Amino acid sequence: MGGEAVIEGVVVKPLKWIPDERGRLMEVLRADDALFERFGQVYVTTVFQGIVKGWHYHKQQTDHFACVAGMIKLVLYDNRSASTTKGETNEFFLGIYQPLLVKVPPLVLHGFQGVSDGESIVMNVPTYPYQHQQPDEYRVDPQSAEVPYDWHRKDR
Repeated sequence: MGGEAVIEGVVVKPLKWIPDERGRLMEVLRADDALFERFGQVYVTTVFQGIVKGWHYHKQQTDHFACVAGMIKLVLYDNRSASTTKGETNEFFLGIYQPLLVKVPPLVLHGFQGVSDGESIVMNVPTYPYQHQQPDEYRVDPQSAEVPYDWHRKDR
């Protein structure tokens, strides 16, 4: 993440691998974490290199993203009219080289892009289970001018 302000309500928790002679373990989200609200479900999704999954937001649900294999670029955009960070965009690179948990509050637009070779595996722990008949999921085209963000790689 660059020098921009972290969007209001977003929390980033550094994660760490705990190795021993058998392998590694990483605690991602615990019920006694300060950022924990409630449990809805756990799901895993994947994304291929260069593919964008986003934009979308939730009216009630909070998401907790961690990338457990590969690397992704998670991008958040605050379009909430009453937010102190309205108009801010945050980029987080998370995965095997930077293990992080990112908490995304309701109404914050978010999406991610695979940035490592092959397929990246992303885990989410939302605060509510997915309701197949009435999903709390609202989509915006990833290339929409409604969100001032360009998903193309920026070589610096």
